[in-house]
Amino acid sequence: MGRLAPLSEEPINEENEGNNNSKKCLQSWRNWNWIKTHFSLLFNKKSNLKILLSVLGCPLFPLPVHPISPLNEYIIQHFRAATGCKKLEGTVKNVFTTGKVTMDVVDELGSTNGGVNVEKGCFVMWQMVPDKWQIELVLGGQKVLAGSNGAIAWRHTPWLGVHAAKGPVRPLRRALQGLDPLAVSAVFCAAQYMGEKQISGIDCFVLKLSADQKDLAERSDNTAEMIKHAIFGYFSQRSGLLVYLEDSYLTRIQAPGSHPTYWETTMSTKIEDYRVVDGVMIAHAGSSTALITRFGDNLKAGPAITRLEESWIIDDVAFNVPGLSLDCFIPPQELQRDCSSDDDVDWKSSLLHR
Repeated sequence: MGRLAPLSEEPINEENEGNNNSKKCLQSWRNWNWIKTHFSLLFNKKSNLKILLSVLGCPLFPLPVHPISPLNEYIIQHFRAATGCKKLEGTVKNVFTTGKVTMDVVDELGSTNGGVNVEKGCFVMWQMVPDKWQIELVLGGQKVLAGSNGAIAWRHTPWLGVHAAKGPVRPLRRALQGLDPLAVSAVFCAAQYMGEKQISGIDCFVLKLSADQKDLAERSDNTAEMIKHAIFGYFSQRSGLLVYLEDSYLTRIQAPGSHPTYWETTMSTKIEDYRVVDGVMIAHAGSSTALITRFGDNLKAGPAITRLEESWIIDDVAFNVPGLSLDCFIPPQELQRDCSSDDDVDWKSSLLHR
């Protein structure tokens, strides 16, 4: 399943080749050591807070927003009419959102922890048309920042510092959980129709989106290969609203000299409590469950599964907030230094992120 490196089409200097190979070996070792340390969070009970923030804090949507001719015109037009988002086109320049979150870790699937690991927090999110966003989420005394200036997406955590995202710029998944109906209609207009399904007692139309091979390759490196990333959107047949999201991504990692291990993360999100904000229906509550599964030939005990849970409520949504400028979305200065000195160490290298 690994990819072969391209053949060189230029004369090779053996001395330079030796130096380059040494650099590549060192970089590969650094990447693997970084990933190994990051994944160890899943099996360190003292690191529950880091796991929650890494997985649930600010994941990205599988695909970028590419306005094209709609393939599911009835479903999307029903959604646009139900939310009233058409009136936002050309009139809304930015959106400000605040909310509260509650997150929890269940170490093993089916076990209970009596609420011991429950963490509470809050977040602030800014969005500017087009493709610019930033989120600040605080949980249990730790803060995660993430953002995009329309050309690059980045994230900052206290334990990893600043890291850039490889591949095309993608929207924040949290924004598509009923908070940005324009983005929802833009991404799902090109989705594949999968039929009808009842979920949480609601009859829904199901649409599917999948990252293509080019995007997956751009989000991979020499130690972690992104194999798939797909998302399903469930639109109520009665109300037309987006009521459920379910996405999963599978990554293959391989330590030097060992068997490959596969990590699959599946996140299911219930979206509810739609309320009118300036004539537009915005979801004000919801909950998510993430399952992280590790499997492979080298795991003698079989697949290891960890479950994470989140619920949230929205406190405030405001359109066209004065004073919000492009300067608010400038990436941190550390990002440029990190990218120039260590291109391969990237937040996509970790299977805890989307």
